[in-house]
Amino acid sequence: MNPIKHVAIIMDGNGRWGIKYKNSRNSGHRAGLDTVESVIKECINVEIKYLTLYTFSTENWKRPQKEINFLFNLLETFLIKKIDNLIESKIKLKFIGELNKLPLSLKKLIRVSEKKTSQNTKIQVNVALNYGSKSEIINSVKLIKKKKITINEANIDKNLFTSGIPNPDILIRTGNQQRLSNFMLWQLAYTEIFFEKKLWPDFSKKDFKNVLKKFKDIKRNYGSI
Repeated sequence: MNPIKHVAIIMDGNGRWGIKYKNSRNSGHRAGLDTVESVIKECINVEIKYLTLYTFSTENWKRPQKEINFLFNLLETFLIKKIDNLIESKIKLKFIGELNKLPLSLKKLIRVSEKKTSQNTKIQVNVALNYGSKSEIINSVKLIKKKKITINEANIDKNLFTSGIPNPDILIRTGNQQRLSNFMLWQLAYTEIFFEKKLWPDFSKKDFKNVLKKFKDIKRNYGSI
């Protein structure tokens, strides 16, 4: 039986769900937050220590500005309203990505949220925000060169946004798309990948548990016979 330390999720399909059911992409983004909370609770129940959520990619800046503003406002509202619940539930928040390019009000909230939850130990939720894996790897190599240390696998690991976090055991992508979309390309080298047809707001606790069950039955060889 395979232990599960870290689950990563590409939460795809919010916009399509919103158009389908509410005639509004933003409604889908709002509904997707309920799924986020459900999955976090289930991770805690089964003692998964790390959960990484692909929230906003470096490519998402191509979306309409109104939608981008809504997404950032939605995150700000969530952090303001839920911070006490996160602390009470012992959930640690860590934001990964090029955070310097985010709106000032959001950056301030991120710093406050990380500080307030820094001592929590039930689970660490990594929020990938303005995140792109290719730029993350390039940035890691630049840091290595600046530090004048050897460019090798261990040092690249140490200088990624995910430094100190175990690589994901499982990647889930909802929304009936089968691609990685520039997400954790280095870290996913030996991750088991599950592509789910359901749109993210429809992805249930039962669906999540089914993925965990399938994973536990997989024989992981890591390149060996």
